[in-house]
Amino acid sequence: MSSPGATDALTQTSVGAPARFRDDSPLAPPTGRSGRSPGQVAWDRLRRDKVAIVCAGVILFFVLVALFAPLLTSLQSVDPVTGTRADPYTTHTELLDLNGFPSEGMSSAHWLGIEKGLGRDLFARWAYGARPSLVIGFAAAALSTVLGVTFGLLAGYLGGAVDRAISWVTDFFLSLPLLLLIVAVVPIVELRFGERGSLTAEQTSTIRFWIVMAVLVTFGWMALARLVRGEVVSLREREFVQAARAIGVPTRQILSREILPNLVGPIIVSASIAVPAFITAEATLTFLGAGLVEPTATWGRTIADAQNSFRSYPLWLWPPVLSISALVLALTLLGDSIRDAFDPTTRC
Repeated sequence: MSSPGATDALTQTSVGAPARFRDDSPLAPPTGRSGRSPGQVAWDRLRRDKVAIVCAGVILFFVLVALFAPLLTSLQSVDPVTGTRADPYTTHTELLDLNGFPSEGMSSAHWLGIEKGLGRDLFARWAYGARPSLVIGFAAAALSTVLGVTFGLLAGYLGGAVDRAISWVTDFFLSLPLLLLIVAVVPIVELRFGERGSLTAEQTSTIRFWIVMAVLVTFGWMALARLVRGEVVSLREREFVQAARAIGVPTRQILSREILPNLVGPIIVSASIAVPAFITAEATLTFLGAGLVEPTATWGRTIADAQNSFRSYPLWLWPPVLSISALVLALTLLGDSIRDAFDPTTRC
């Protein structure tokens, strides 16, 4: 028979204080990695993914090249013939032979040699050429993501006439040929700013920069809007959304605080996949003559100029080609890694 003191102590242990278990007990509460959000789980998986780390390093390299292009070009030596440092715009015909080919190859003054015909420094053109592709790619992806999320939320949550109107607009834009539309829109918009020949090359390039950006954003949000709409249609019937409606929470707060946090994974994945698509689109449009023009340095413009001389002077063509390939591949693989990290069916 146990004493009253022992009984009181047992009661205090079982009621007044939480029971203590050994760490290896099956009744012990989970420790360590339990209770983490999907974002934390995805981040941990990305940090262990070697492919994602390498791809992030490649992307960071090109971002740094674009940011510090003036510093990188200033590291080249002074050309002994011209007595100046290289930049992406100055021509040096004195460094060319009678056929327009460079009289010298790579050197301390011109790390990638010089351009055929005009004699501009190819390393400077390569470093500065990364800027338009990266700016258009990341900015267009960010803006199209905002539009896609906004329209997707409204269509999926409100339904009815709003859903039908947004769905009709989405289907209409998806039915239009993007490439042909841009080629047709560019000269029309240019005429709004002045007659042909009245604009300088810099003005024409600036106008085309904004035209390409606007068109890519306008046609880049539909896929994400459809994805978000489908997710919202399923989420709006969940218990936590219905409870928020029942207590009178405003629609804006339901969308921003209840539904949107559950869509972070698909949104990030879509944005990461959109960036390489927009970078490729910008380079393609510039290559076809519907993008930026001289003297603006772009990878697409360099490829277009060098395509007819790649056999006789391959150094002119390969740096931008390899750069676009490496950047797009890194962004694509990183997007795949982000998608796998957020996919609950692949988590171990």
